Amino acid sequence: RIALAALVTRRRQLIDMAVAEKNRLEHAPAVVAALIGETLAAFKAQLARVDAAIALAIEAEPDMAERRDLLLTVPGIGEVSAAVLIAELPELGAIDDKKLAALVGVAPIAHDSGIWRGQRHIAGGRATVRCALYMATLSAIRCNPAIKTFHKRLRDAGKPPKVAIVAAMRKLIIMINTILKRQTPWNQPQQHGC
Repeated sequence: RIALAALVTRRRQLIDMAVAEKNRLEHAPAVVAALIGETLAAFKAQLARVDAAIALAIEAEPDMAERRDLLLTVPGIGEVSAAVLIAELPELGAIDDKKLAALVGVAPIAHDSGIWRGQRHIAGGRATVRCALYMATLSAIRCNPAIKTFHKRLRDAGKPPKVAIVAAMRKLIIMINTILKRQTPWNQPQQHGC
């Protein structure tokens, strides 16, 4: 699992460096643009090697391969988000939903004092996991019927877009937690109890 975590971290670093280079490319003179292009090609090649190494690392461990296969049954979860969840959230499937939501950083934190009731905000948690979950949730809002319906209901009720997305993130991670606890693939009827 340590090697997988290192590979996932390296993948994220390559993406960040590629984004920085692409931003530089926008304002670079032609002579520098060619050099940036070479760097971007090198990043792309290394990213392909890292993705292959991540797939091999997961495949080499039967437990991780089983977790990946279960995660990939969830509409919205792809290879990258599955790898991040396996590498950086080993507690997934082994802790209760409230602790998991807090660990990921999608649990609403109360800001109350005495009789005063403040707004709830998310805070803390594992930022890298939250970023992967955010991207997976955007995909799930389009292709996962349970998340799509849940998100639409919140938006129709007047919830702001970000609030609805964070709530959908929380629902998705709880669904995933249930799937891994039960060791059963995702299917629409089963998820009504989540």
